[in-house]
Amino acid sequence: GSSTPLQVVIGGPDYATIQDWADEFIEQAGENPNLLNLEVDFEQNQPQFNVLVDRAKADDLGIGIDTIGRALQTMLAGQDATQYVDRGREYPVILQAEAQDRRSPSDLSNIFVRAGNGDLTPLSALVQLTESAAAPSLRRFNRLPSITISGSLADGYDLGEAIRYVQALTAEILPAEASIGFAGESQKFLDTSAGVALTFTLALLIVFLVLAAQFESFIHPLIIMLTVPLALTGALLSLWLSGNSLNIYSQIGIILLIGLTTKNGILIVEFANQLRAEGHSIRSAILEGASLRLRPVLMTVISTVFGAVPLALASGAGAESRAGIGIVVVGGLGLASLLTLFVVPVLYDLLARFARPANA
Repeated sequence: GSSTPLQVVIGGPDYATIQDWADEFIEQAGENPNLLNLEVDFEQNQPQFNVLVDRAKADDLGIGIDTIGRALQTMLAGQDATQYVDRGREYPVILQAEAQDRRSPSDLSNIFVRAGNGDLTPLSALVQLTESAAAPSLRRFNRLPSITISGSLADGYDLGEAIRYVQALTAEILPAEASIGFAGESQKFLDTSAGVALTFTLALLIVFLVLAAQFESFIHPLIIMLTVPLALTGALLSLWLSGNSLNIYSQIGIILLIGLTTKNGILIVEFANQLRAEGHSIRSAILEGASLRLRPVLMTVISTVFGAVPLALASGAGAESRAGIGIVVVGGLGLASLLTLFVVPVLYDLLARFARPANA
């Protein structure tokens, strides 16, 4: 990820006001030990000259503001005057003062404009230069002037928690006219979190409907799907213990857990249904089914967990993304598989009486 994953954008009526808001935000946010190296991208450190035109004197001489502007642009910035054609090729003719004639404010005395009576008047008699500092670039957010505050996070402090903290803090200390947004990795996190939440919900729904069609019942899929919270608990616990954050990669791993976790419950429930169809009681069917399916479940879990261990221990380029997925799979599947051997039989014993096995 980025070295400054937290990027907060503050928009407002003008840059001076926004800078005051940004300073107040940094002062308050600096009290949070989990937010590190907070910096703003707005620094007035580039020298510039402001041109103040004596309009009264210019009007008396019959010199328009546009004439003064064109003279300054032509002599300092350059202006295309015409095109020179030589053997079928066009070359632009640019009017501009020599470099040595535009190095200091006193060089304005070398630039003349024509007054209404035809006389030439030096620009130094019409304009006054004041030196000031300005920002190298001026950014806008939602068409408003804006300043971006960037910062890094302490180990174990995830980006989602940081964003929630910023949202609460800005709502508390900044006025309603302040426009708050996020950029970079922070905005990507918000966008993908909404997409991942929808994907996770759809994945749960699709798996449930497929299982309902397979078992011809809503009870058996419910028993199996109740193991998913166990996987989520293991995934979040493993992220916390390893000091990793809940980012887009770990969220992908959580979606992956839906299929991996329900597979173990399917093995037990399906075998128990077969035993019930042969005349076993619910309790004896689930106890025998869990016992006989223990070895296949363990073999599946061990092979999957060992396959994800290299991801969790990855190093080098792109290691952060692979580690997030690997840690979630190892922790989530490990805890869920261990508890599934106890939770599924209990739930089956309590709920299976309300449904008949499909092959009964």
